[in-house]
Amino acid sequence: MPRVFLLTLFLLPLCSNAQRTRELEELAYALAGSYTSAEQAKTDTSYYEIELEMVRIWPKRKDGAWFYVEQAMASSKAKPYRQRVYHVKQVNDSTFTSTILTLKGGAGWYGAYADLVKLEQLPMDSLEALDGCDITLVRRGTVYEGSTRERECPSTRNNASYTTSEVVLRRDRMVSWDRGWNAAGEQVWGAEKGGYIFIKR
Repeated sequence: MPRVFLLTLFLLPLCSNAQRTRELEELAYALAGSYTSAEQAKTDTSYYEIELEMVRIWPKRKDGAWFYVEQAMASSKAKPYRQRVYHVKQVNDSTFTSTILTLKGGAGWYGAYADLVKLEQLPMDSLEALDGCDITLVRRGTVYEGSTRERECPSTRNNASYTTSEVVLRRDRMVSWDRGWNAAGEQVWGAEKGGYIFIKR
């Protein structure tokens, strides 16, 4: 077998892996940041002013991109109402999945988005995946769009049976629409007009 052909066969997987790494890093770069819905809240009082912090953690890991996330009312940012870890993996050249994990003893980590050294010590055994709540993101040009699967993400908030999440990610903003539904498919919590528009600072 010619040496050139053998070399080509050897390099193809390397090129594919490099391409995947670049595409995943592009998504990670788009996700990470400090966001606010202040502009939307000023123009529509049915929306709250919310702060969203999404910080990359464990950048040397080879099993995808990891993020520490806090979401809080701007008036009480020190006490976030949502705290998560996201594990983002690449499926193919345009599709990615984000596993959503909760954090045991989370109160001890409030505000950790501002302390990268502390976040490096976040213990893996304190994380627990929310079954059925993975978000699949598809890239179309420079925009990523995705959602949970219909009724697979359980919820008990406000007598809900399940929750849905829809996301549109652009370079300068993220639109996130989380809603809870009862068993009859009626909305029982969440924004009704559309998603929250978070502008990246």
